[in-house]
Amino acid sequence: MKKRILSGVQPTGALHLGNYIGALRQWVDLQHETDAYFCIVDYHAITVKQDTQELYDNIHSLAAMYVAVGLDPSKVTLFKQSDVSAHTELAWILNNFTHMGELQRMTQYKDKAKGNGKQTVGLFTYPVLMAADILLYQPHMVPVGEDQKQHVELTRNIAQRFNNRFSETFRVPDVMHPKDGARIMSLDDPNTKMSKTGSSQWGYIALSDAPDVVMKKIKKAVTDSGSTIEASADKPALTNLLVIYSAVSGKTVGELEELYHGQGYGKFKKELGEAIVTWLEPIQERYHELIQNYDELQAILKQGQERASVVAQVTLDDVKTKIGVI
Repeated sequence: MKKRILSGVQPTGALHLGNYIGALRQWVDLQHETDAYFCIVDYHAITVKQDTQELYDNIHSLAAMYVAVGLDPSKVTLFKQSDVSAHTELAWILNNFTHMGELQRMTQYKDKAKGNGKQTVGLFTYPVLMAADILLYQPHMVPVGEDQKQHVELTRNIAQRFNNRFSETFRVPDVMHPKDGARIMSLDDPNTKMSKTGSSQWGYIALSDAPDVVMKKIKKAVTDSGSTIEASADKPALTNLLVIYSAVSGKTVGELEELYHGQGYGKFKKELGEAIVTWLEPIQERYHELIQNYDELQAILKQGQERASVVAQVTLDDVKTKIGVI
């Protein structure tokens, strides 16, 4: 039997190259060897203020990009969190098996709460909703980045607490670590992770960026002192660019170092930009097809909803029976 995995992304803006190299690339590979569930976690997005139309557009943009990068709806279950009501129902139940102190220690909550004025209960308890997202589908593994490991640990604690009280109910999932070298840094600050919410529009390359925008961003990307093109600890900016180049070209970092031995930064960055543009072309073509074909996109999400709902309801009914409401 294939092992089951589950992961998700918030629809809060354009996916970028760091998302692909750090997560989506692994998801595309994993779809062939696992029973994979990938969720658009739109209820998590509303823990901070959202524009209604922008959120709606972002949800469908994310769904289209999931498919465009290579996720096959016939092999994976691709669905919206809000389409499966069991998520919020289980989250309410799990709130009663979660301690206040656990939520107060969540690093991401403390980071998001800084300077945001009055905080909502939703922002405080969203790790419990994330636990419900995961536990409903009984996954063996949850592929997440370093910033989400604490949430999976909380999920494990909640699952074990429930199991100890009511007998074996939830599979306790393991964290699936990303491949080495998968952490992509900002183009304008190699000491921070590439992010669409970073300090500058020049720090990331969106998967939807036009060719001229890609070339401009790579041209403006910071480099290290010296002129040797090599990956090393004292050349974090250049190392980051080499890792990106390797991901979009299929060449190893070593091969790229040899190819550009004795060459200047100018040629290197120009050809890196061109390689990214070439790599993005089929992704963007498929993405625009889906965005323009609303019926196809809705059919994919409907199919995912139906598959996910069947699995989620089995878990939810078991939980409700054990706590005594069924």
